[in-house]
Amino acid sequence: MDTGLKDKKAIVLAASKGLGKAAAQSLAAEGCHLAICARNEEQLNKTADQFKASGVDVFASAVDVANPGALKQFMEQSIERLGGVDILVTNAGGPPVKSFEETNEEEWRYWYEVTFMTVVRSIKSVLPLLKKQNWGRIINITSISVKAPVERLIYSNALRLAVVGLAKTLSIELGPFNITVNNVAPGYHLTDGLERIVKKRMEAGETREDIFAAWENKIPMRRIGQPGDLAGLIVFLASEQAGYITGATIQVDGGLYPGTL
Repeated sequence: MDTGLKDKKAIVLAASKGLGKAAAQSLAAEGCHLAICARNEEQLNKTADQFKASGVDVFASAVDVANPGALKQFMEQSIERLGGVDILVTNAGGPPVKSFEETNEEEWRYWYEVTFMTVVRSIKSVLPLLKKQNWGRIINITSISVKAPVERLIYSNALRLAVVGLAKTLSIELGPFNITVNNVAPGYHLTDGLERIVKKRMEAGETREDIFAAWENKIPMRRIGQPGDLAGLIVFLASEQAGYITGATIQVDGGLYPGTL
């Protein structure tokens, strides 16, 4: 399948590892030129070098996406270095494992900034160019928690739903400009975020083996996902073939979510 992505320009947030890295890597494999960011500069530079080896241009900058000024600067520099933008993949580190009673107002404000406002700000940065060229793809990495709450992930359960509402609204507003806006909702994938959940459960007395066995037994595909399992969907949604898909939230969870919608 010809995705039509060769020489497209993509910005991927939080792309030094995990789901963000897999998304950027798969876009690079299709010939996209990249701008990527993450907080850990050393890890980010290693990742950028891997992408450059595939022959694409890569701009990498160490950025905390929760910092509005730093994020704005990164977006502006990315557009300048790439010579434009066609695709935006929003992503950020996942909130901590907590129940509602373990939360506090300071954390609510911080994770609101990280989980929701980074999406708002990054879209604001690219929107004028996408509208001008009458083509664009905006893809938000959310979580299966937007379909069904995950135990002790209160910040994710509550705040990621705001991203879904934003994306659906934008899909209506931006459809006339040939810009699609979609969400991808990963289930249990082997990432640092999953390891945080494992650590909390191990602290409560469970074994790593029992935790993974319980999850795998719940998943119809009987395995935990790899980051690349999500990246394939992101590439498709960014492609020419997905030009009539917008406002959707699509789970990639091995069949874990039991609902019909």
